[in-house]
Amino acid sequence: MTLQAVPTAEPPASLCEAGGLERNAFPFQRHVRHVRFAPRHAEGACDVAVRYLWIGAPGAPTVIVQGGISADRDVCASEAAPRDGWWQALVGVDRAIDLRRCRVLAIDWLDAQDLGASAVSTADQADALAALLDALQIGRAQAFIGASYGAMVGLAFAARHGHRVGHLVALAGAHRPHPLATAQRSVQREIVRFGLRSGEVDRALALARQLALTTYRGSEEFATRFSGEARFADGRFRLPVEDWLEHNGRRFVERFDAHRYLSLSESIDLHAVDPSAVRVPTTLIGFATDRLVPLADLCMLQRALGAPATLEVIETVYGHDGFLKETARLAPLLRETLNACCGA
Repeated sequence: MTLQAVPTAEPPASLCEAGGLERNAFPFQRHVRHVRFAPRHAEGACDVAVRYLWIGAPGAPTVIVQGGISADRDVCASEAAPRDGWWQALVGVDRAIDLRRCRVLAIDWLDAQDLGASAVSTADQADALAALLDALQIGRAQAFIGASYGAMVGLAFAARHGHRVGHLVALAGAHRPHPLATAQRSVQREIVRFGLRSGEVDRALALARQLALTTYRGSEEFATRFSGEARFADGRFRLPVEDWLEHNGRRFVERFDAHRYLSLSESIDLHAVDPSAVRVPTTLIGFATDRLVPLADLCMLQRALGAPATLEVIETVYGHDGFLKETARLAPLLRETLNACCGA
């Protein structure tokens, strides 16, 4: 087993600056393709609309990039969506995922309603991506880089369509959910269901998101940021962490639908991949303070994979959200992996 700890370091400011369209001025497709496949929880094959972004140098190898359940296809800025993407610090010219050397393909996650099904599985997402490769006439992706839920889908893709990908990079995701994390998400989903029954959907979704945030971050960060004194306001004491939680809850409600949240959250907990079925060289990246995907689960996964695999461990205060916050530490790992599988 190869286990490497990546030391803590402050990210350079340049990696955190806005991406800017001038650095991503490449041909792109940001469209919808209708593909056909058989979802696991539907009655037979059906036509499904897949919203995707495909951006980068023409003729360059394709790299699939997928994030957590709240991520979308806009991994980086494009002329059609000029705001910074959710992984802007890592995708672009001279970034770890360099658009001069590869074409990035990303999709909006499908939910159960998109499939006309009772639920959506990570296998469904993987099959949709494989069907999209067919529609775009891409025989094989050079790599699949998935973070959080995207890592789960990447494992499902490698198990089901291993001949279509050269290398898998899975960040903060394993072959199965941890039961404690499932318990936490179950409470979040029940809060949303209660909101749907009571007519307080937005409030319930915001509360569910707030509870989720307490599982995404590490205890050290909370202790550092929110250990101040309570203040008395509006007839009660307010604790420092409450403003942050409520702000993020409101932001989430502005861009996410309750039914979609229920579907994708459940999809995490339905996830199951036989590691021995993954016969694609794999790089696993874990975060030492991740309470949703413990390192023990990644060690177990690494030992059981059906192809050579390495496990890189990043020390961080950000817990599961390390894949979003630790871009400076992730950059050399991703660059090295892509250099190896795409050619230096």
